[in-house]
Amino acid sequence: MAPSSADRIVIENVAIATVDANDTEYASGYIVVAGNKIESIGAGKAPEGLEDVVRRVDGTGHLATPGLVNTHHHFYQWITRGLATDHNLFNWLVALYPTWARIDEQMTYAAAQGSLAMMARGGVTTAMDHHYVFPQGSGDLSGSIIRAASEMGVRFTLARGSMDRSEKDGGLPPDFAVETLEGALAATEETVKKHHDASFDAMTQVAVAPCSPFSVSTELMQQGAELARRLGVRLHTHGSETVEEEKFCHELFGKGPTEYFESTGWLGEDVWMAHCVHMNDSDIAAFARTGTGVAHCPSSNARLAAGIARVPDMLKAGVPVGLGVDGTASNESGELHTELRNALLINRLGAHREAALNARQALRLGTYGGAQVLGRATQIGSLEAGKLADLVLWKIDGIGHASIADPVTAIVFGAAAPVTLSLVNGKPVVEGGRLLHADEDAIARSTRDQAQRLARIAAEG
Repeated sequence: MAPSSADRIVIENVAIATVDANDTEYASGYIVVAGNKIESIGAGKAPEGLEDVVRRVDGTGHLATPGLVNTHHHFYQWITRGLATDHNLFNWLVALYPTWARIDEQMTYAAAQGSLAMMARGGVTTAMDHHYVFPQGSGDLSGSIIRAASEMGVRFTLARGSMDRSEKDGGLPPDFAVETLEGALAATEETVKKHHDASFDAMTQVAVAPCSPFSVSTELMQQGAELARRLGVRLHTHGSETVEEEKFCHELFGKGPTEYFESTGWLGEDVWMAHCVHMNDSDIAAFARTGTGVAHCPSSNARLAAGIARVPDMLKAGVPVGLGVDGTASNESGELHTELRNALLINRLGAHREAALNARQALRLGTYGGAQVLGRATQIGSLEAGKLADLVLWKIDGIGHASIADPVTAIVFGAAAPVTLSLVNGKPVVEGGRLLHADEDAIARSTRDQAQRLARIAAEG
């Protein structure tokens, strides 16, 4: 429930990076939150005579930014971290699918808690989870994930995934790890109808999200796109992640990933894809022409030796790009604010070198870019009057950042900055670096126990 529209929180004496269309910044300014929206923002002190102020925050020594927006993740992988650490994507999937195919509702709930806790205490206010493993008899996995997000207090998009191309059909997942075409479509539609909220301040939304070309039939891709558009929700999948995937698409479909996606109805303003590492000029042009978004996951791409996505070229062409943690079996840190730094540094290893990205472009990827990709740029992603009050106060006067004069440079180039306050929908979720609505120690124990339980079950076969 949102705070009363009459209740106001006033934040003053704070450096502000709004990430609005003009990249407006204030060396010392104020933010007034009324209910679940930003009422006003500007330089200097807050307006006098404000009524119903329930809290005043002195932001001295802090930078206020929009809350971070995660655009790609697999929460269940929290309980299989640290495995297959020297594998490329395809070998990593083959190694882990047999374990993942034995997850159940208790495991996904604990894993979602762990994933969300790590992100929220690191400045994420909007999270998403691409969940595509639904073993028979495993319980209400989607419901367990949504419940964990609601309890944590973060805004959330569930990308209800699916797989119907198993080993017997030339795919990678084991036969017992996939759904039928009809079953996947029916379950996805049920999830959308039960959980998707289309309102301006929605806390839970659902997208249609078949997993990838090498685990999904063409029929599921086509009918999944038709389903999403009939229901008025967004579409998400993996795309162009590795050279092996490109080879797979050419062998199986006679065309590259982008051409295949376009032939199945999977390019458009309502679509975003994870990774998009191996994109040529015509691929990027197709994404720009259609408004298709990209979830850039630099740490995971490095962990799996997938390559460096051409983010500077995508941005120049007008492709919407956000940041993603990706599953924590391929990015064990599980934090999005580290992706700001890694996006900047890894892209400077590419063709554009030091001109690839700067600190403000990296911050935009993690905030407004993510909001664009999730279809919520009118509601979140920048600090502007009338937008939802999803914001973060980063502490930058401590040992890790105090000697860096520019606040945005401090949080992007520097160490991970502590979060003093995080608001989601106008309500505090993090204070002093600690979660307000969850017991971190209990979550740590639960995720350890579920990881050990899953390992035992997988070992027993």
